[in-house]
Amino acid sequence: MSTVALFAQLKLRLLVGNLRGDIQRKLGFMFTLIMSVFVSVIGFLLMSLLRLAPHDVAASIVVVVFSAMLIGWTVVPLLAFGLDDTLDPARLSLFPLPTHRLAVGMFTASATGVWPLATLIITAGALAGLATGVGGVLLGIVAVLLQFALCLVASRLVTTALSSAMRTRRGRDVLAVAAIFVVLLAQLPNLLLNSNIGDPAGMLRQVAALLRWTPSGMAAHAMADGGLTGLAELVVVALVVVVVGWLWIKALSRALVTPDSSTRAASVRRGSGLVDRFVPSGPLAAVVTKELKYIMREPRYRVGWFSSVLVAVVLGFSVTRSGDAGASTPILLTASAGMMIALQAANSFGIDGRSLWMNAVTIGSERGLSTDLAGRHLAGALVAAPLLTLIAVAAGLFAGHPEGIVPAVLIGLGALGTGFGVGSVTSVVIPYTMPERMNAFSGAAPGQGGQAFVSGLGALLGISLLSLPFVVPLLFGLLWVSVLAPFYGLLAEVLGRRLGAKIGFPRLPELLSAVSRPT
Repeated sequence: MSTVALFAQLKLRLLVGNLRGDIQRKLGFMFTLIMSVFVSVIGFLLMSLLRLAPHDVAASIVVVVFSAMLIGWTVVPLLAFGLDDTLDPARLSLFPLPTHRLAVGMFTASATGVWPLATLIITAGALAGLATGVGGVLLGIVAVLLQFALCLVASRLVTTALSSAMRTRRGRDVLAVAAIFVVLLAQLPNLLLNSNIGDPAGMLRQVAALLRWTPSGMAAHAMADGGLTGLAELVVVALVVVVVGWLWIKALSRALVTPDSSTRAASVRRGSGLVDRFVPSGPLAAVVTKELKYIMREPRYRVGWFSSVLVAVVLGFSVTRSGDAGASTPILLTASAGMMIALQAANSFGIDGRSLWMNAVTIGSERGLSTDLAGRHLAGALVAAPLLTLIAVAAGLFAGHPEGIVPAVLIGLGALGTGFGVGSVTSVVIPYTMPERMNAFSGAAPGQGGQAFVSGLGALLGISLLSLPFVVPLLFGLLWVSVLAPFYGLLAEVLGRRLGAKIGFPRLPELLSAVSRPT
C-alpha cells in the first residue's frame, strides 16, 4: 500500500473513531462537522457572489482573502488546539519510514479532514466568482490547488519547526505573547474603521496592492488575469510551494532526531505557605495553594490570563475610539474581563489531568467535591479581584469617568462569581483533557476539540444569560444595582458549585477518564 493511501486511511480511521467514543465525544465531533459544513457553504457562496462585483474589486477581495487564509493556516495551529491533533513529529519518530515518505504521508493527513475540505471549498468559490474565460478557469483550477498546497506546507513548516520549543515552558510563554499580537491584528480592521481614516474601498485597494506580490496574492491575480502573466505567476507560486516543502522536510528531519527538552529535569522550590495564614489547614487550603502555584507557574494558565486582560484592553480602545460611552465604559470593560477570566473555570479539572485521581480518592461526598471547587474558585478570585480593580481604575481614568470605577469593580466581581458558578457545572458535564505538554498541535486530547469548543461556548452563553439581572438595569442608568452584583455572583457561585458537586460526584470515574485521555 502506498504512503498516501496508508496515511489517508489512518486519518479517516481516527475521524471515524470519534463516532465510537462516549456521547460527549460524538457530540463534539458532530458539532465540528456541522460548523465546517456551515463555514464552507457560506464561504463558497460569498466568494461566488464576487462575480456580481466589479472585476477589480473582486480581484482585490480574493487577494486579501487568500493572504488571510495563508496567515490563518500558519498561525492558528500555534495558538489554538490546531488544525489536526495527530501531526506532532514526536509521535511519528519511531515509524520505519524515510523522511521524505513520512513528509508525503503527513501532507496527506493534513489534507484529509473536514476543515481542510472546507478550506478547499472556500478557495474553489473564488474560482466561481472571479475566473473569466477558458484560460481563467484552467489557471484558476491550478491556482486553487497551489493555494491549498501552500497553506498546508506553510502550516506544517511552522508547526514542525517550532514543535520542540512549544513543548517547553519558555516556548509556551512566548506563545502567550504571540497570542496577544494575533488578537490585536484580528481587531485591527475594526479599529481602523472606527477611526474613520478613509473609505473602505480605498483601504481595500491599498491592502490588495500591498499583498499583490505575495505567493497567495499572485495565485489570486493569476486567476483573475487568465493570460500569460497569470501563467508566469503560477510558476512562481509553484516554486514557492516546492521551496517551502523542502524546508519542511529539513525541519522534519531535524525534529525527528532532536531530544524533547520538555522532559529534562527542573528544580522545584518550596512555596511560601502564605495561604495557611489566612485559610484554616485542610482540603480547602490545600486546593487553594495548589491552584495558586498553577496560576504562577503553568503556561496554560498564563495564556488564559493574558488573553482575558488583552480582550479588555482591545475592547476598551475600540469603545473609546468609536464614541463616548459615558460611565458605562469602565463597567463594560471590567465585566468583560471578569467574564473572560471566569471562562477558565469552564474546565476546572482539565488542568490536573491524570493527577486528578489524587483529589478523587480524598473526595468522599458531594461536600468534598464542592470544597474542591470552592478552593479553585477562591484561588482564582484572589488573583482576579486585584486585576479587575486595576482594569476598572485604568478604564475609568482613561475614559474620563472616574465615577464609574466603583460600579465597574462591583459588576466585574458579579460577573466573576457568576462565571465560577457556570464553570462548576460545565466542568463536570463537558470535561476534556488539557495536554500536559501544550504544544503547537493540541489544547485538548485528540477527538475532544469539539468538546472544548462546546464547553467554552456554553459557559459564555450561560454567564451572559445569568448576568442579565444586573446588566440590564445598568443599560437604563440604574448604577445602584451594581451594589447587588457581588452578592448575586456569590449566590450564583454557591448554587452552581453545589449543583456541579451533585452532578459530578456520581460521575467521578467518568470525569477522571475524560481528563486523562492520552495526548
